[in-house]
Amino acid sequence: MRYFTLFFFVIVYLSINFKVLAQDSASIIMYHRFGNSNYPSTNIQIDRFKQHILELKNDKYTVLSLKEIISRLRSGNELPQFTVGLSIDDAFLSVYNNAWPILKESNLPFTLFVATDPVDQGLSSYMSWDQIRELKKHGVEIGSQTKSHPHLHRLSEEDVRKEINLSNQRFIDELGEKPHLFAYPYGEYNNITRKIAEENFIASFGQHSGAIHASHGFHDLPRFAMNENYGSMDRFILAASSLPFIISEINPKDPVIKENPPSYGFTLEKDFESIRQLQCFASGLGEAEVTIIGKRVEVRFSKAFYRPRHRVNCTMPAPEGRWRWFGRQFLLN
Repeated sequence: MRYFTLFFFVIVYLSINFKVLAQDSASIIMYHRFGNSNYPSTNIQIDRFKQHILELKNDKYTVLSLKEIISRLRSGNELPQFTVGLSIDDAFLSVYNNAWPILKESNLPFTLFVATDPVDQGLSSYMSWDQIRELKKHGVEIGSQTKSHPHLHRLSEEDVRKEINLSNQRFIDELGEKPHLFAYPYGEYNNITRKIAEENFIASFGQHSGAIHASHGFHDLPRFAMNENYGSMDRFILAASSLPFIISEINPKDPVIKENPPSYGFTLEKDFESIRQLQCFASGLGEAEVTIIGKRVEVRFSKAFYRPRHRVNCTMPAPEGRWRWFGRQFLLN
């Protein structure tokens, strides 16, 4: 009886602590180029990238493949605290030459998103199919980024389908299977593009910031971009430690805005103690006006959007020095 009682308390203790150590979200980090300072907005310096990887090797983090993260979120299974996923867009040659040796040695999983035309054309700044096959052989998940990497929201529905279908066939020809994951080129999509992505992939990723959560859906998932301007260790740790907003009723639903500036709002599905500290900022425009009525958050901008892409980030403090983060990217047609 004494051993049974001890066993019972051990199980209770482990259950309680597992809940403490579990969460229902993850942070996805995005890279493009490595060690190529000609493109600072999409490049990360090698020394800084090594620092990022060294930080992730800390026992604090659990780095899982994007496919595993999506599977757990879809099934309702919990993730460890500080779960992080790694993704790389475009399959530039610097991925193979500079990042792959570091990632291979670290044994951290990552997803490489590939647009097939630059590879097919043998462009000198892109990886070859042989190099992509090598990564796949070592367990790297290969995702799709269409055929020609276009601005998808400017294409007809028929042309979007062609981009995906033709690239999927090239993946089958070269790798033996079509991808399960998709990254929108430039992070751009509209409602039609998102619908087509839903039909072809289990999850689709943009280029807006924030932690991913099942309440956001699985076809406009955020990622934190790392580059020379926004790749400091402080920002990396902030991103890797971020928590989500749990939301519904996002307006406008289509990122391609018809009203400029848009009347932007969303509903929080959970009571957050720090809701009165919620702030929103628009790229190039600064802080926006935030009105909170109950759980409804309405965001208004003082000026019209003027760039092809404007990102809006909303944040509020979370326990243990972490931050909740919810971003969206709005597009001018």
